Amino acid sequence: MDLEKYMLPCLSKTLFGVECLGCGFQRALFLLFKGNFFAAFKMYPAIYTTLIFLIFLTLHFFDKAKNYNKLLWISGITNGIFMITGYYYKHFYL
Repeated sequence: MDLEKYMLPCLSKTLFGVECLGCGFQRALFLLFKGNFFAAFKMYPAIYTTLIFLIFLTLHFFDKAKNYNKLLWISGITNGIFMITGYYYKHFYL
């Protein structure tokens, strides 16, 4: 099954020809669903930190009994570091 045709196009890449910090997330997510954990990391190094951030964000909105602000900040900053580092590595070292 070719899932590439169902993926959303990157607006930045389509309009300006430049990949954004999130380019590769969809493909990495599908690799992760297939069980290719290392290939998913190679495709998009921030895949795991992004998923952790999204889990905490979901908990923040649905579990009002706990305060997830600190975890959101920590996971968001960690995710940002991974996104920027992965983007830099992909564009300047590969």
